[in-house]
Amino acid sequence: MQAHAQKLAETVGTHIKMTYLDALMQAQIEEMERDERVFLMGEDISVYGGDKLVERFGKNRVRDFPISEGSFTGLGIGAAINGLRPIVDLSIASFVYLPSDQIINQASKLRYMTGGQISIPIVFRCCMYAMGSKAAQHADRPYPFFMNVPGLKIICPTSAADMKGLMKSAIRDDDPVLVFEDTRLWALKGDVPTDPDYLIPIGKADVKREGKDVTLVAIAGAIRPAMEAVDALAAEGISVELIDPRTLKPLDHEAFKTSVAKTGRLIIVENAHPVCNVGSEIAAVMAEEAFDLLKRPILRLSAPDIHVPFSPALEKNFYPTKDRIIAAIRRLL
Repeated sequence: MQAHAQKLAETVGTHIKMTYLDALMQAQIEEMERDERVFLMGEDISVYGGDKLVERFGKNRVRDFPISEGSFTGLGIGAAINGLRPIVDLSIASFVYLPSDQIINQASKLRYMTGGQISIPIVFRCCMYAMGSKAAQHADRPYPFFMNVPGLKIICPTSAADMKGLMKSAIRDDDPVLVFEDTRLWALKGDVPTDPDYLIPIGKADVKREGKDVTLVAIAGAIRPAMEAVDALAAEGISVELIDPRTLKPLDHEAFKTSVAKTGRLIIVENAHPVCNVGSEIAAVMAEEAFDLLKRPILRLSAPDIHVPFSPALEKNFYPTKDRIIAAIRRLL
């Protein structure tokens, strides 16, 4: 069912192989060319690929601001209220805590508080530098922090094609959308449609691997060890269905239920801390709405409930690994 929905979402056309980061830049270029109201603002824009946007559109539509996240986020929200469609680049995802008041108390609430008279078409880019000894203040994965906020949409693409299609949908959306990228995915290459109207609808999960024994839901950067685990187990005859939610708010619970109806077993893996994370929400809904479909208890894998260590030796196995995922799958069989 989800594979069919994915096919319907894609526009048939030619493809080009590019990296995840290049697909992100291409999405922004196409939307800025399509709609003159779209502009890019934030910090360190030219450091990671943004120089292409500066060269193409000039500094009037690509604005680099001082490191003052609360102030330029507020400016972006004001621009959105007045008819523009800003993309706010917050650079390191941990910095999203600083303008969280603007995002939660203004961007997410103003449509509701004005009875629909105000739209806030704004996108917030948040890049998760979870590895590389960035230490506790720069290595957070803060997407669960915003899942409890009505009025926000959250996307977390894991492939180049998904990044392009979802980023374009986010830019065209009339509500605030947070984009959480795992920087370890930036270099991954994939076939990306060149159609400028290629869109993936927000709120639709994707079945990355079909299987019949266990359902494995992987969020953001956890998709890489999850795929490695699924491929390794396939060689042993163990069939794992791997689902990438792609959108974290709203979650595609129907996709999870459809898969669990087939497998009877569910594991959720992610790199956020365990308390009140995405896995918690998926597990709670599946326990409420699909308990009769489950043959075994739901399992969750995540980072431990401690801050990310600076030490490379401690950081190495801080997040769920291929071996831990394989061990969890075997527990359910």
